[in-house]
Amino acid sequence: MGCFFSKRRNSEKESQPKGEDEQPKQYSWDQREKVDPKDYMFSGLKNETVGRLPGKVAGQQFLIQDCENCNIYIFDHSATVNIDDCTNCIIFLGPVKSSVFFRNCGDCKCVLACQQFRVRDCRKLEVFLCCATQPIIESSTNIKFGCFQWYYPELAFQFKDAGLSIFNNNWSNIHDFTPVSGELNWSLLPENAVIHDHVPLPTTKELTAVRISTDANRSIVPVTQGQRQKNSDESCLVVLFAGDYTIANAMKLIDEMVRSGFFLIQTKEVPMKAEDAQRVFQERAPEFLHLLNKGPVIALEFNGDGVVEECQIVVNKIFGETKTFVSQNKEIASRDIDSFYNFADIQMGI
Repeated sequence: MGCFFSKRRNSEKESQPKGEDEQPKQYSWDQREKVDPKDYMFSGLKNETVGRLPGKVAGQQFLIQDCENCNIYIFDHSATVNIDDCTNCIIFLGPVKSSVFFRNCGDCKCVLACQQFRVRDCRKLEVFLCCATQPIIESSTNIKFGCFQWYYPELAFQFKDAGLSIFNNNWSNIHDFTPVSGELNWSLLPENAVIHDHVPLPTTKELTAVRISTDANRSIVPVTQGQRQKNSDESCLVVLFAGDYTIANAMKLIDEMVRSGFFLIQTKEVPMKAEDAQRVFQERAPEFLHLLNKGPVIALEFNGDGVVEECQIVVNKIFGETKTFVSQNKEIASRDIDSFYNFADIQMGI
């Protein structure tokens, strides 16, 4: 005795017109838009200006290879970027979530932001860089570095999409895998280098639609002195704790201090635990422990004669009652700075 329902299903199959194929099942991954690698590649170009507008790369991998005398602008975030066998090119890269790798390139000038930066078998590069980890060069000569400074309206959101902090920039902390005794394969660009003299803005109609500024005061990434020689033996550490306006407050403080003639040496954004705070803030740690679970802290090092007193005045003026760590005097400020940045470098594996 058969099952009624099985008989019904069999009769339904028999009633279907012969020759009519069943439609295959549709899965979500079948419905994704197909990616054409050619849309994420510039290859074999010569004497051209090319680029991608915001939203056109959207986190994909990108490849630039065998280009000569080209101006290349990628105004979007990407996963990784490899640049191979390029000569005499201008290159701008929006935030790159993972690595940027230059191989066998020469006479190129670049502005870029990334998690990891590596150069191998290259010569004569100028790189205005924002890099979350220590930049690495290998078997390369005459590589010059400056601090990233660039602005367009979409750039801040692209940093977030790429998972990069604008405050974590090790642009001047270079590691050379293949040093030569008595020679230096890399150096820092002059402090007064004008970025658009090295990497000019695009001139094509399509790319000029991006509203770019290379003014240091508008840069999404704070422009720091890095490892250049300090102008004074007095520095000050300011640490801002997570809140609704922490980034805006940090940028406002930087503007105020730089406008007053002081120098921003380095910045960092890292999470802190109670034991980290005890080690960094020492006897003042209890003031800040309850703020640590709100998110990462932002640290700023300023330099210049009288900088500790000025930081205290400006922080009081801007933040009022908001809890902020500021070095108390010149004598212990260097200890504060060493303690914090040693902790931060260990935290970030630098």
